[in-house]
Amino acid sequence: MYSTPWCPYCIRARNLLQSKGVPFSDIDVSGQPQLRQEMQNRAGAHTVPQIWIGDTHVGGCDELYTLERAGKLDGMLNADKS
Repeated sequence: MYSTPWCPYCIRARNLLQSKGVPFSDIDVSGQPQLRQEMQNRAGAHTVPQIWIGDTHVGGCDELYTLERAGKLDGMLNADKS
């Protein structure tokens, strides 16, 4: 996940992933233009957070919570563990 420490959407996404007990990488792009550019190149978006589960680009916080509400997030997280 590419994020910034103060972004409320990043905090919500981080909290959801932590509540699931899954390890994840949190790449802070604040003050890091090369990392933000990397994120934009990978995601095709400039807003944070940008989240991947394995090789699958999920999108941002809203998309992560949409997967959770649809009951699909746990399956994606568990599939990535194997």
